[in-house]
Amino acid sequence: MTTAPPEPFDVAVIGGGAAGLFCALTAGRRGRRVVLIEHNEAVGRKILISGGGRCNFTNVNAGPANYFSENPDFCRSALAGFGPERFIDLVERHGIAYHEKKLGQLFCDGSAQQIVDMLERECRTAGLTFRLGCQVSGIVREGRFTLATTAGAISCDSLVIATGGLSIPPLGATGSGYDVARQFGLRQVAIRPALVPLTFSGAEKTLFAELSGVSVEAAVSFGRHRFVENVLFTHRGLSGPAILQVSTAWQPGKAITVDLAPRVDIGEILAAASTSNRELASILSDLWPRRFAQAWCAAVAPSRPMHHYSAQEVEQLTRQIDAWELRPAGTAGYAKAEVTAGGIDTRDLNSKTMEARNVPGLYFIGEVVDVTGWLGGYNFQWAWASGHAAGSAA
Repeated sequence: MTTAPPEPFDVAVIGGGAAGLFCALTAGRRGRRVVLIEHNEAVGRKILISGGGRCNFTNVNAGPANYFSENPDFCRSALAGFGPERFIDLVERHGIAYHEKKLGQLFCDGSAQQIVDMLERECRTAGLTFRLGCQVSGIVREGRFTLATTAGAISCDSLVIATGGLSIPPLGATGSGYDVARQFGLRQVAIRPALVPLTFSGAEKTLFAELSGVSVEAAVSFGRHRFVENVLFTHRGLSGPAILQVSTAWQPGKAITVDLAPRVDIGEILAAASTSNRELASILSDLWPRRFAQAWCAAVAPSRPMHHYSAQEVEQLTRQIDAWELRPAGTAGYAKAEVTAGGIDTRDLNSKTMEARNVPGLYFIGEVVDVTGWLGGYNFQWAWASGHAAGSAA
């Protein structure tokens, strides 16, 4: 029995998430014969759960400063080549209603399914071939790439890896993209969960568990990174936008700093109340939820009538509120992480095309690359931009 020859394509894209879909349709629009390979039975599964089901599809403020990477400038070229306004224009052309929620974050008025449907329509218009529920078991490069898949062998001139990271395993996350990089000799930056809740132990875990469900606005800092948004207390530690943001920068074993009064001069407020009979917890309840004010005082600074504090003690209270130092025990892991930080070392990729410098025709895009955006639509914008860069070149 003879083996059927590989089905020939110009471009094969492995991964039917945001980056893979956008790369495939971009290459297809150029007249390239493209096959999109997805191991799930449908494309865009992570898109569907994003933004609470409404898909925070971009951020109008997206720029290089909003991304973490060993090389912070790497994303600059792709983002300049395909900015938020380009994706917004596509959304508008498809008649998808959207709104800005806060801080430049854009969401569908309807559901994330609209974005997936839009991308699928664009792919089909561009003449793509889909291979869904298809596993890739091996890749060989002998001039062209040959892929062994459960749907038969495929050959291509250009191979794009858009397999994502390890976050949210129930959606089918695998480390296959990192395996391909190792196979072809590309370096990698250590991966870790990002945009993820932080966990605590000991007295802090007990305190936070007692406050589970309470949130406060705070400025959370680690190193040069500072984010002012809500902090949510959970039974395991801390979550909420400010914590998710700083988690990408946080390094195990080190402390984060929480400013519990980011929009007021707490020293001035406490000094003004220094002759008052009101207790500290009562004063702080004007700024925070009463439950949190009472618990924080019980754990950090026992509450007394304000006139019982010396000037030196008021200064100390001010420092404790402005710079509450907390040392996380760890993170909630990939199961709760929105993205994976680290990945393919950008030194081994061309920033304009996403092509591997030493393996012509091999491209890496999206989350599998060492570029991680802030919370709030930035990672989707990196997916569109890196996908467009590779799709324009492959």
